[in-house]
Amino acid sequence: LKVDRFGYVRRAMHGTRMLSRAETYEEYGRSSTVDVDLRSDRWSFLNTLFSVSEGCLYMQLVDRLDSGALIADSVPPFDPGRCSSYSQLFRAVQRALFRAHVQSTLKSEVMQHIERFVNFDPEASQALLEQRRAGKKLALITNSDWVYTRTLMEVAFEPFLPGGMRWWQLFDVVVVSACKPDFFTETRRPLYSVATADGMLREALRMELGGQYAGGNARMVEKVTRCRGEEFLYVGDHIFTDVNMAKRCLSWRTCMILQELEQEVVGLDQGREEGQQLRALMSRRDEYAALRCHVRSELQRRRAQRDDGGGGICGGDGDGGSGGGTPSEWEVSAVASEERLREAIEACEAQIQPMVETEGAHVNRYWGYLSRAGWADKSHLMRQIEKYADIYTSRISNLLAYTAYFRFTASPQSLQHDVPHAHLKVRSAATGSGDIPRVSPRSET
Repeated sequence: LKVDRFGYVRRAMHGTRMLSRAETYEEYGRSSTVDVDLRSDRWSFLNTLFSVSEGCLYMQLVDRLDSGALIADSVPPFDPGRCSSYSQLFRAVQRALFRAHVQSTLKSEVMQHIERFVNFDPEASQALLEQRRAGKKLALITNSDWVYTRTLMEVAFEPFLPGGMRWWQLFDVVVVSACKPDFFTETRRPLYSVATADGMLREALRMELGGQYAGGNARMVEKVTRCRGEEFLYVGDHIFTDVNMAKRCLSWRTCMILQELEQEVVGLDQGREEGQQLRALMSRRDEYAALRCHVRSELQRRRAQRDDGGGGICGGDGDGGSGGGTPSEWEVSAVASEERLREAIEACEAQIQPMVETEGAHVNRYWGYLSRAGWADKSHLMRQIEKYADIYTSRISNLLAYTAYFRFTASPQSLQHDVPHAHLKVRSAATGSGDIPRVSPRSET
């Protein structure tokens, strides 16, 4: 599912089949009171690259479960009784990928084919060097073990450092096997120093500048760097384990790394012209709708005055009823104008609907833009990032463009009442002079 910041479902897929707009509304529409609440066990948030791979594998297995092929083609030790429902199947996928991760199966594959799995960024090393030269203290905190961390850092960072400089010299302290998120919450976790190049450990009592450690906790990092709270900027790519916990537990400032942001920015730029066309259509539709509402309201009021001899409110249908007596010339003209406005609104909707459904298809033909859900709202993922990350970017090397001394400040946040509303424009046109608003031929094209 793709949901907006309020948890309402905007797009949906069953297995690898995309649900139509009608199917999505039938299954998850507001009439069914289905909204996505991440506190419920029913939902799993796909907000990391690990969870995306988990979701893709699950989607393909759902197709096989629906067709019967998953059970029919299974061989021992596969247990059909433990994968006969969607929830059981998802738990099985979670367990399989978790085992592959904790047993270092994935990491062994990465270390054997680093050039296949690692995106090299020469400017990442330069960005860290610039921060260090500016007097900033740097710490590397990772859940990976020493051997995996050393192998990747030697390949991804050392070739781009000044001659003779080793990767760990970029940092004032290095922490591996950190066990985040517990690293941020527990204060009595054991600490070990890395004693040999192959990762042999010995017990340590405290961290020291220039050291490499396993375990420990965030309070030790604060103590050794003599910094705390908002003096830290914690950079991570996991919205919960990194960004959420560092902010919530320690009040550290946070920076979210979102690799897909580069494609998103390019896609938004490519879709800017179509977006402007869509906004213009919606603005025109909203003006017609506001004008029609005022015409209907004024028509209802005049009918009520005619029927009641100048006062009272009459009942009836949404158009205020037909009223008794002979309609005035004004009422006849108003009814015709209201009908033309209705037709103009329907003409706008006919153009708007397909544009909304295909918005962002050039970025992802199934899900559209990563940061948006529906036309005018943020995606749930974007809402989470805004909530927990002080800044976000696609890669750490982007900091080079701002220098190590730049102070990031928030942009002014717009509120709904900041936006001019169509009903303020049409009030005088609909009720001030008593004239009937006219709809130009342009509105029907």
